[in-house]
Amino acid sequence: MEFPPACDLLQVLWCPRAHDGRWVLPEVHWRAAGAVGTVREAPPLPAGTPYGHVPKPCVVHPELITEYPSWDLPYPLWDALEPRFAQVEAETGWDYQYHLSTAPGTKLGGYPGWGQDPQWPDCSGCGKPMDHLLTVASSEADAAWTPFEDEGVRYESADLMLGDMGGIYLFECRSCPGRPVKDRFGS
Repeated sequence: MEFPPACDLLQVLWCPRAHDGRWVLPEVHWRAAGAVGTVREAPPLPAGTPYGHVPKPCVVHPELITEYPSWDLPYPLWDALEPRFAQVEAETGWDYQYHLSTAPGTKLGGYPGWGQDPQWPDCSGCGKPMDHLLTVASSEADAAWTPFEDEGVRYESADLMLGDMGGIYLFECRSCPGRPVKDRFGS
């Protein structure tokens, strides 16, 4: 993931209340960590905040992995590869869609783990398809994606419940000035 020049910090903020029929309205800010002053205390949650729309404080443990598109594969390519996917599943029990393509959980870059049909947005400025920036998910990795060194380790979740165990997908246009961002809510 390439950060904009002079930036080494990605800050994502959101309001957990409904806005014109949309839940969790995100804002993305690219910043320089050295320019961050005193970190403020988190304000109290506003009354009526829906359960699971504000993550509890937690630690992020990034891990570099390789992903492949899942629901995003073009139909002709899916049709060509389907016999190989079936063979791998017959030999190993691993399903391409759920075990080998997109990693579940919160992640920077890679491919969205769509729960339904893909909804890639186009940039309002240039009209090109936007790049996946970030997924914030209700749940994290399952056993198929847990690193070997973490097997048996219990991590506290962020206690998110976005839709029906879905997530928020953030997309950006890396071609346009200011790197405009759009979001999609997946349940």
